[in-house]
Amino acid sequence: MKIKIKVKVKPNSREDKLEKISEASYLAWVKAPAREGKANLAVQRLLAKEFKVSPLDVNIKTPSSREKVVEIIAPD
Repeated sequence: MKIKIKVKVKPNSREDKLEKISEASYLAWVKAPAREGKANLAVQRLLAKEFKVSPLDVNIKTPSSREKVVEIIAPD
């Protein structure tokens, strides 16, 4: 099953944290800078932990935007 969500990312934060705003919308704070994909990797790890999937199952469709569209492949 594929789940599509929107995630607003705040890089260079004090801590890695994820907050659910609505059913398909999240706010992510990550310590990593928004350079060389580091913040994207941190977001992948946070979402993988939240949805209990592998980070490889978290696909960021809009990697260069702060408001990301993310597709998560979850087990049925």
